[in-house]
Amino acid sequence: MAGLIPKSFIHDLLERADVVEVVDSRVPLKKAGRNYQACCPFHNEKSPSFTVAPDKQFYHCFGCGEHGNAIDFLMKFDGFEFPEAIEELAHMMGLEVPRETTADPAADAKKRAQESSDYEQMERAAKFFAHQLRRHENSATVIDYLKGRGLSGEIVKQFQIGYAPDAWDGLLSALAKDQRSKDQLVDLKLINRNEQGRYYDFFRDRVMFPIRDRRGRVVGFGGRVLDGDGPKYLNSPETRIFHKGRELYGFYEARQANRELEQVVIVEGYMDVVALAQAGISYAVASLGTATTTDQLQMLFRATRRVVCCYDGDRAGRDAAWRALENALPLLNDGVELSFLFLPDGEDPDTLVRKIGADEFRKRLDKAQSFTDYFFAHLTDTIDVNSDSGKSLLLKQAKPLIERVASEFYRDTLMERLARLLRREASQLAAQIKAPATQKAPQDSLKMTPMRRAIGLLVQHPQLGRQIPLHSELSALKQPGIQLLLKLHEQTHAQDLTSAQLLELWRGEPEEKPLRQLARWQHHLDSEKVTQEFFDIFAYFIDQFVEQRANELLEKERTAPLSKVEKQEYLTLLQYLKDRGKR
Repeated sequence: MAGLIPKSFIHDLLERADVVEVVDSRVPLKKAGRNYQACCPFHNEKSPSFTVAPDKQFYHCFGCGEHGNAIDFLMKFDGFEFPEAIEELAHMMGLEVPRETTADPAADAKKRAQESSDYEQMERAAKFFAHQLRRHENSATVIDYLKGRGLSGEIVKQFQIGYAPDAWDGLLSALAKDQRSKDQLVDLKLINRNEQGRYYDFFRDRVMFPIRDRRGRVVGFGGRVLDGDGPKYLNSPETRIFHKGRELYGFYEARQANRELEQVVIVEGYMDVVALAQAGISYAVASLGTATTTDQLQMLFRATRRVVCCYDGDRAGRDAAWRALENALPLLNDGVELSFLFLPDGEDPDTLVRKIGADEFRKRLDKAQSFTDYFFAHLTDTIDVNSDSGKSLLLKQAKPLIERVASEFYRDTLMERLARLLRREASQLAAQIKAPATQKAPQDSLKMTPMRRAIGLLVQHPQLGRQIPLHSELSALKQPGIQLLLKLHEQTHAQDLTSAQLLELWRGEPEEKPLRQLARWQHHLDSEKVTQEFFDIFAYFIDQFVEQRANELLEKERTAPLSKVEKQEYLTLLQYLKDRGKR
């Protein structure tokens, strides 16, 4: 959508939203003193370490470190991107999201109107196909086909499965009211135009599967042929609202069916997703005719801790699995799991779940091949690891892949397995295999200097900023972090902010990550001691500044006489230090 979301709106949105209510709408919370608790939705745990603080409007898990405000929670739990999380939170609050205009407000408005119209038109198309499944003269044949695949009317309705008639212009006649709407339907790839200028439906005589984005909006379609010639599946080409690599068929429906997604199964076809849902396995998704992309995997790992790639056991299925593994390497953080299940020859999830039943299918998912096992099974499939040349080739192929793995645990596990295969010590490989450049030391290893303590206290207790006058002169203090502290002080002094609102002001800035780390710091101080600690640290910085300035004047006097004003300043500084017991 055109235009940035005004920061003032985001600030007001966080003012209205209650992070407790937002989290509780997805994860049931229990009162625990001043805060609320639950078992963390982002990692497995038996006792609750996930805490939501109403006063800070912030959540934090002491187990896995996940933290943030209401917007962050929606991004992490629902898999939204930042603008989508804003839209969702605004919807929960009954608000409409405004947009800042660019140099061409008219163009912005036109683009917003076009996007809204596109989604409405796609929804009309979905309703048209669903209506045809019930009312078309061929509907009995299509319904018999769906029943033959084991699908009930309820599951067909849940996924809004429909039928594209075997007609030249069925959808065209229903939705194209004028030339403008015809052009729109062409742009959305719902109809085509031939060289003679004649328009015709893109999908004909196919079972139709609407593809919804994370917010439930129809963005594209998959059409399965009933019989006859043509590709088995025909997918919507990419459009201005549909990008195959970013969407997953069934993801929206899986989120609707599960309060918490403990795992997600990636399958290859639309019918596989629906058949598994029919069997009660309501957490399957399908990539849209392409290999599972990094964007799709990132969306899944935001929503669940375990992803199982369930593919055919033939070469094509194994190649698809390997591409998914390669795309997942930079996303494999601690606490997430990627597994692989390869089906017997001639079977797909649709046929297999009907043959063996849901319980047996779940057992196979539970026993899926681990990431590490599949990693080396694939690499050693055509390599003789007993020969020196084979060992050399294995190291050459494994090294760049392991270096892309985000998690230190997974990386160490892979290196240990590789070392055993090469008959070497893992320590020998450590010097050759580098960690990703983005890896940083854990937050707990931060040395809590006075500056970090002051910033951390101010982030966690923004009300402190209104209790001390602004000291702009401290900008001259030669102390790392002083500019950040003064900016935070200025922000918290000017208005009454929660921790959530304060951190939101720094989203996307270089300082955001360290500020979030300090927001999680455990200072173990009660409310009275927090205030005194902050005052004491601020006084310490003022002392440092006075001493620095006094030394600068003393140094200057050694080369040239001080002016009368400078002499008076120097004496005042010395008296201050004397009164403070510093001289």
